[in-house]
Amino acid sequence: MNTENALSNSTPSQEKINRVLKLQKITLADIEDLNDAERNYLGEISTEMLVYLKDEERDNFIDKIAQVLPPSTNDQIWEHNHFAIGRAITKLIGQYGAMPPKFMIARETGLSRQTVAKHLTEYKTHPQYLAEIEQFKFMTPEILAGVCKLASKGDVKAARLYFEMVGAINKQQHNTVINEQNNYIQINNTILSQENLKQLSKEQLNQIEHIISGIGGK
Repeated sequence: MNTENALSNSTPSQEKINRVLKLQKITLADIEDLNDAERNYLGEISTEMLVYLKDEERDNFIDKIAQVLPPSTNDQIWEHNHFAIGRAITKLIGQYGAMPPKFMIARETGLSRQTVAKHLTEYKTHPQYLAEIEQFKFMTPEILAGVCKLASKGDVKAARLYFEMVGAINKQQHNTVINEQNNYIQINNTILSQENLKQLSKEQLNQIEHIISGIGGK
């Protein structure tokens, strides 16, 4: 490669970049004649525009350059939206004590309402979200070790949580037993359950209520 070609590949042409940016949609064919420096420069300009563009203008620009965006940039855009939406929801719940509507999330993030709605509808199936969930699962042994450490130092609540996490205690079954014990009253050898009460007449129920009221008033 001669010196002239080397210089042309390292110097971006502002005229060519402007021509590409004026297109309604930028395709791979539109950037075929750009050298490496020009492609890098186009990428830098696109990144800057994504930072300051808001609402539908940002959506329109992403749609314009969608065909020439590398997968890594698409992932970064999704991650930015996901983080911004999550942070906005947390902030707005703290301010108003309720789940904010989409237009408030959009206003807080600078994203369009359509982008917010689409993200909230589709995020569960996005590969980046699934990868994020795996990150939390990856930390499970670390968290379990921390709980175990507290339990070994005499923290009763941590010990109970540890046993539940490893399956040594079935919390649901424990709660069920307690509920069942509270569903009847035993007086000497007589058991009065909810089923028994349903079979009593209105007069019998009034008599029981009168007796209990009399005991409480003593």
